[in-house]
Amino acid sequence: MFERATAIKIDSRDLLDEFEAGQLAVEWDDATPQEVIAWALDRWGSQVALCTSFQAEGMAILDMAWRIDPQVRLFTVDTGRLPQETYDVMEQVRQRYGIEVEVYFPDARQVETMVRRFGPNLFQKSVEARLHCCNVRKVEPIRGVLEGLDAWITGLRRDQWASRANIRKIEIDHDHGGLAKINPLADWTLEEVKEYNEAHDVPVHPLYAKGYTSIGCTPCTRATQAGEDPRAGRWWWEKNAPKECGIHCPIETGAFEHEVDALVQLRPTGLHRVTA
Repeated sequence: MFERATAIKIDSRDLLDEFEAGQLAVEWDDATPQEVIAWALDRWGSQVALCTSFQAEGMAILDMAWRIDPQVRLFTVDTGRLPQETYDVMEQVRQRYGIEVEVYFPDARQVETMVRRFGPNLFQKSVEARLHCCNVRKVEPIRGVLEGLDAWITGLRRDQWASRANIRKIEIDHDHGGLAKINPLADWTLEEVKEYNEAHDVPVHPLYAKGYTSIGCTPCTRATQAGEDPRAGRWWWEKNAPKECGIHCPIETGAFEHEVDALVQLRPTGLHRVTA
């Protein structure tokens, strides 16, 4: 489709520049998820990986990618607070697709320091404290993985939450060193995701049957009620706070300035960035 311009080369990494990323985003906006995934796998090979928490979107993309390349790389983060059902789906994936699930963990010393100083349930004390917990348990481990990649594939959709309304199928991830961020399902609805998964008999996370519509760590996720926003079950005790953990926070736009401030400085609760 689009004949790409010369990519930026930094330490042998194949990174998009702003011009190319903009053209690719326009060129591939109407493409199917499978076409976008196939293009990404062809361009970056083993230097692109799919990130998943085994929710519906991630499972749909995994199934699509696996049908294109059975050796596709798949990674996830075990925060140490995941529900048993997530581990069950992880095992299903290993058995069903016959691929290795790259599981990454938070730095044990950082977790120990955080829990000793602020307690095991610090996330309930304030938005800043919750973001600090997310940062230690999830954001930093993923950051470490992305440093070794040229591109990553996510299950983000534009209608999931206001902060995701403007995502493109191909963009530059300025928050993680400038690698490419591929969002094949950007223009899909949840119904389209469900229809794909049902049609291809894709493994389904058991918590959906219990009323969950977004699944994260056990103490930070609950089932939602009819009429509630799909992400209402995430950190439900917070008021007027972004339903984000910091991974997909658009730092360069300033859209989550207060969230970034919390992640970096953590001033309001007296917390400080934990370093091991």
